[in-house]
Amino acid sequence: METMVKYTVEVFTGDAFTAGNANAVFIKLIGTKGSSEPQILDRFTGIPGCSKTLTVSCKESLGTFFLVQLELKALVFEDYWFCSKVIVTEPEGRRLLFPCYQWLSPKKKAILREATAKLSHKDTEEIAIRHRREDAARKREDFRWSVYDSEMPHIVQADSASSLPYEIRFSFTKEKEFQYSLLRASVDLELNNFHHPTNTWNSMEELEALKRNLTGTHEYIKKHWMTDTFFGYQFLNSLNPMMIKRCSKLPKNFPVTNDMVISSLPKKSTLEKEMEKGNIFLCDYARLDGIEGNVIDGKQQYLAAPLCLLFSNPQGKLLPIAIQLKQKPEAENPIFLPTDSKHDWLLAKLFVRNADFNEHGLNFHLLRTHLLAEVFTMATLRTLPSVHPLFKLLFPHIRYTLQINVLARKQLVSADGVFAMHSALGHKGLTTFLKRATASLTYSSLCLPDNIKERGLENIPHCYYRDDGLKLWNIIHKFVHGVLAHYYTEPDVQEDTELQTWLTEIVERGFLKNDNSGIPKSFHTVAELVKFVTMLIFTVSVQHAAVNNGQFDFGAWMPNFPSTIKIPPPTRKGQATADSIVAALPDVRSTLKWIALFHLLSKKSSDHYPLGYYPEEHFIEAVPLQKMEQFRKDLKALEGEIEARNKNLELPYDYLNPKNVDNSVDI
Repeated sequence: METMVKYTVEVFTGDAFTAGNANAVFIKLIGTKGSSEPQILDRFTGIPGCSKTLTVSCKESLGTFFLVQLELKALVFEDYWFCSKVIVTEPEGRRLLFPCYQWLSPKKKAILREATAKLSHKDTEEIAIRHRREDAARKREDFRWSVYDSEMPHIVQADSASSLPYEIRFSFTKEKEFQYSLLRASVDLELNNFHHPTNTWNSMEELEALKRNLTGTHEYIKKHWMTDTFFGYQFLNSLNPMMIKRCSKLPKNFPVTNDMVISSLPKKSTLEKEMEKGNIFLCDYARLDGIEGNVIDGKQQYLAAPLCLLFSNPQGKLLPIAIQLKQKPEAENPIFLPTDSKHDWLLAKLFVRNADFNEHGLNFHLLRTHLLAEVFTMATLRTLPSVHPLFKLLFPHIRYTLQINVLARKQLVSADGVFAMHSALGHKGLTTFLKRATASLTYSSLCLPDNIKERGLENIPHCYYRDDGLKLWNIIHKFVHGVLAHYYTEPDVQEDTELQTWLTEIVERGFLKNDNSGIPKSFHTVAELVKFVTMLIFTVSVQHAAVNNGQFDFGAWMPNFPSTIKIPPPTRKGQATADSIVAALPDVRSTLKWIALFHLLSKKSSDHYPLGYYPEEHFIEAVPLQKMEQFRKDLKALEGEIEARNKNLELPYDYLNPKNVDNSVDI
């Protein structure tokens, strides 16, 4: 009687709704010494959250290395199946984990490799080398680049979310929840009940009639939005803490004199002295210069390209002291001051807030988190096989990114999207602006410690974005170093062709080979690799949280964050009135559209994956598992620090509390 070699196989279905399937599932083990015959698993293996076990018998041992092949065959109709993992127990009793964590289609076979991470030059078995080569080749076929614009980061080739490879799309729950939330936003905020006969605001009291389900933060902003103190605060801790930089010398096109601002400075001090002390700061919106305003409902809209000078006073308050609305100094481009009439000054600040709206939404949110995250995701999927340690490390940080970006292109930045229809830039303007913003991308601006130093923000008080962000950067850096140093030495970095190809795709597709960007063209040391991967994870998690999560808080009171201005920038002082302030505000429909959108984008989903939460088993080695556990402990400790600090703040800054930071760009 022939003795058979038996392998026990456990197959696990994910616990998400619709993870199961009604197809027949065939399993085959492929080893260095042979293969098993395909064996069918119970057709009801697809019940969500369940596992099934079967025995695979072979005439002889498959060898020391083997793969698991899963194949679905439709019995009645094609049904997708989410397989989380497969565990194989060898005849000798050794249990081997084969991660899957993807949706499987009846049209494609999935071939899984055991979970131990390996660099390409350390693979010795021919079957292993072939598998990693075929794994990457298949992904390059499935995930293809497309050029949205030659002067902007490249994107995934997908006309709609449904045309993306099924394996990386939203779960059924996530997709339906997103669609439902989009439809429900106006209802939840009671905006559908608000009707206005002229579509034009007539008074601030009409705006206050919008309920918007305001919280304490909203009420605080509604109360303080006109004050210079809150105006200055927002450059440090609001949606866009990225524009402000220390000013040691005034730009030639911003001729502010000492006499203009002397009343805003301490006695016996001067503008020059305060610049020498490092107390003067500048926000320059030059990227908006020359862009013509949009036309909404037949009405011309306006925007400015302001320069705003700020002073960090001895009391620790950051205050605006001069605003010029256009880049070219001239008689019809006055420099507005706090000593001007309150309406002149408020109107000037309103134009700055609109400029900040555009920089925030298109540059620091869309380009520098969403579009770069898409480049990172595509490069990771296309060039790194699933057995690569960097793929395993990054997998949680690319979750849902491609699909949310496809939806964003359709609904936000398309020719008929929200930006085109309800912002001062419009579709033509946003394309021009995004090209300029892409050209200004630098590696150092994406690395927070370098960026803070470049902008001279090391010592400015009450910058909670800086404080929390730097702590998170250091925690992520410590984690990334701990994991990657386990797999890499200096020679390994240089010899890893898959790693170098990954970087090349990012440089070519994201930074468009821009030699001025400072982006590394290759990795030579472990330190270089660790810094780059820290930047990537920080960008898609922490930085995205900083510029995304407070949109409803800071934008629900529309005058604080106007999407457009309906009157041209003033050419003289003394003309603004309370009525002209109201006349400058976006129309009613645009207001309601943006409030609903901000609510959607600021809302946590039900399957929120906070930073450091890694439910999938991709690593099995002790060192990376220990580093992941320490990562979570470090994040938890920071969570306590932030919450303790916030108890003493008039307006808490909670956007970079680790529990509020997602692993990936998924909204």
